[in-house]
Amino acid sequence: MTYDWILFDADETLFHFDAFKGMQLMFSRKGVDFTEQDFAVYQEVNKPLWVDYQDGVITAEQLKHTRFDAWAKKLDTTTAELNSAFLEAMADICTLLPGAKELMESLSGKAKMGIITNGFTELQAIRLERTGMTDYFDHVVISEEVGIAKPDLGIFAHALERMGNPCKSKVLMVGDNPHSDILGGLNFGIETCWLNTTGASEVEGIEPHYTVNSLTELQNILTA
Repeated sequence: MTYDWILFDADETLFHFDAFKGMQLMFSRKGVDFTEQDFAVYQEVNKPLWVDYQDGVITAEQLKHTRFDAWAKKLDTTTAELNSAFLEAMADICTLLPGAKELMESLSGKAKMGIITNGFTELQAIRLERTGMTDYFDHVVISEEVGIAKPDLGIFAHALERMGNPCKSKVLMVGDNPHSDILGGLNFGIETCWLNTTGASEVEGIEPHYTVNSLTELQNILTA
C-alpha cells in the first residue's frame, strides 16, 4: 500500500446524493407535490450558493437560509425547519455508491481513512451509521464545523493536523469534484484521485494523479 491515509469526499464519492428525490420526499411529507420544474427553480438559487460557499463568500448558515427562503415564506415555516426536514429526507433515502463497502473492506487495516466534506453536519453521522460505514473512518472533517470549505487549503491543513501530520506524500484525496476535491488536494500538495462516474470531460489545468470511473477501479489500483 503506497498510502498511509486515504481521504474521501462524501457526496457522489461514497454516497449517492439525489437532491431531487430528497426534496420530493420532504415536500410530500408536507403535502406538497414537488415537481421537476420546482427543482429547476430551486437549483437556480442553490447552485450558485454552493459556488459562493466553496469560494468562502458566504457561510454555511447563509447557504442554508437563502436556498429555502422562498419555500419557507410559501409554507409559512422557517428555513431552519426546512433544512432539517431536507437533511432528514436525504438520510432516509441514502444509499452507497457501488463498490463503496467493498473498497472500505479491502482498505481496512491497510491504510487509515478519513472524510473531508462540504456537506452539512446534520447528515454525516446518521448516514455513516445507517450504511454501516462509521467504523471505517478515523476522522470526519466537515466544512460547516471547521468554518472553511474545500478547496480552501485551510480545511486540508485542519484534517492533516487531526491525522497527526503524516507525510503528505503518503496521503491520497479521492473525490468527484475536480475543483473542490482535486484542485484543493493538488494545491495542498497531496496526491489525488478523481472519481469520474459520469464521463465528464477533464478540466483544463487540473491534473489528478489518477482518474477512475468507479470505486471498484480505485480498489484495484490501491490493492494491486
